[in-house]
Amino acid sequence: MDEITSRDEEKARAEKDRQLEEQRAKEQAAEKARQEERDRQKERDQAMEKGRKQGKEEERAREKQKGGSGVIIVIALIVLVVIAAAIAWYSVSATVTDVTPGTALPFTTNYAVSFPEGKTVTLGNSHINVLSDQNEVITDIDGARQKLLVGDQRVIPERRGKITVFGVTLMDVNYKITLTYKGERDNRAYFDMTVQTSKGVPDMLLNRLIPSEIDARVA
Repeated sequence: MDEITSRDEEKARAEKDRQLEEQRAKEQAAEKARQEERDRQKERDQAMEKGRKQGKEEERAREKQKGGSGVIIVIALIVLVVIAAAIAWYSVSATVTDVTPGTALPFTTNYAVSFPEGKTVTLGNSHINVLSDQNEVITDIDGARQKLLVGDQRVIPERRGKITVFGVTLMDVNYKITLTYKGERDNRAYFDMTVQTSKGVPDMLLNRLIPSEIDARVA
């Protein structure tokens, strides 16, 4: 009788151990499945994060490219404007003719100028040659000579100046020039030059009447 009881107990323990083993196996399988799911989710999250980062980088690259293109366009426009302005400036021409004096000349611009001695320069349509001798200067304007002492004046009669660019008239103005002798230095004769005009003329246009041989500075 005891032996039967002992065998039954062993069978019961074996069955219980088997059930525990199956339970552990199920739990291990479930944990493995959960871990695999966590790993897959982690991979999905990493892939999504990588996609977001890549998208941001691509967007920044596009914005940078757009910004760079905008800067290039602005620079190109500035260059075109500068080139057009330079072409227009070097296409400016001045034509000077004689007129009958009498037009009101209410606008005045003063310059400090110097002429090279012994060299004929053209101011407007007047040919000017000066030669200093101590405190006096001989001025030859269009063949008419006049000696000036320091402080003496010589007037270039009224003229009409027309400034055009590409054949279009920018300014049509009457003007008169007065030269006041200031003395000689380094083989150059110095004068105060007063330009009276019938209209207000921008300095940059008025300077087109003054040749490069004359050192002229607005006083």
